[in-house]
Amino acid sequence: MKNPRAKHNFVSRTCSITGVGSYVPERILTNADLEKMVETTDEWITTRTGIKERRIAAADEFTSDLAAKAAQRAMEMAGITADQIDLIIVASITPDMPFPNTACLVQQKIGARRVPAFDIEAACSGFLYALEVGQNFIASRAYETVLVIGAEKLSSITNWKDRNTCVLFGDGAGAAILQNRANSHGLLTTALGADGGKADLLSMPGGGSRCPASAQTVLDGLHFLRMDGKETFKNAVQAMCSAANEVLERCEIDITKIKCVIPHQANQRIISAVGERLNCTPEQVFVNLHKYGNTSAASVAIALDEAVRSGKVQHGDLILIVAFGAGLTWGAAIIEW
Repeated sequence: MKNPRAKHNFVSRTCSITGVGSYVPERILTNADLEKMVETTDEWITTRTGIKERRIAAADEFTSDLAAKAAQRAMEMAGITADQIDLIIVASITPDMPFPNTACLVQQKIGARRVPAFDIEAACSGFLYALEVGQNFIASRAYETVLVIGAEKLSSITNWKDRNTCVLFGDGAGAAILQNRANSHGLLTTALGADGGKADLLSMPGGGSRCPASAQTVLDGLHFLRMDGKETFKNAVQAMCSAANEVLERCEIDITKIKCVIPHQANQRIISAVGERLNCTPEQVFVNLHKYGNTSAASVAIALDEAVRSGKVQHGDLILIVAFGAGLTWGAAIIEW
């Protein structure tokens, strides 16, 4: 197995994930519940998406709250305290507010005083983007310990009258602690990509400088997410497979060497199509979509935490994480656990 990062002179040390954690809200919204809200059925949702239920945050529970709880659990696994964190990165498309950034709010909630904190926005690919940014700070020796979080309160931007989208999304957060770990390769390589030419396939038009909030933008439903499902599906499968194959080639390994494949939990049909094209066995692919739906930037982070805590992943195993989101954005990473 090859470590592609070794060829770059600027990479002076490896970066490992030393702790993971996740949090999902208590409230469960089932397909049966949705049958009472929109014209749909459990069978329709299940056959088209694979989703059975999703978690919905309380009215007074925000993205920063979900993120902070996931962070605490990751810190506990890593055996560190807040005063050991050097940097906080939060990936989200549903920040508490346009500014200040959610990472600053998380910093205050967990007690990591005065450390730098910033957000990135790459939709469902956000956690992988944040992972790559964070590992570069570790590799360059700028910081010793980086907290990376993917967190979303998608229920706040979901149109609960649109049966094509409201059945898909849920709330939650996942976190990882990045550090250098002796005698470990850690994050081997990451491949990221984007195509702004297809930005209109998945978006929320309102609330920015193009369509500032007004009575009319609210009336027009511009503050809810919108999606062209058919085109998004096609692009997701293609981009995820391409990114996954790229990182496998860089490491000079084939899919049989991967113990656990963690795809973005968006739709069972997408997961199945990606798995088939990559020649994965069913046992390799980790799926928790049926419990949580699509949690965007939190998706693969929550799945990673559950895979580790369930024993699906052991020390030394290779993990392939692959994601796709609005932007369009996509990414894949191979990690030696």
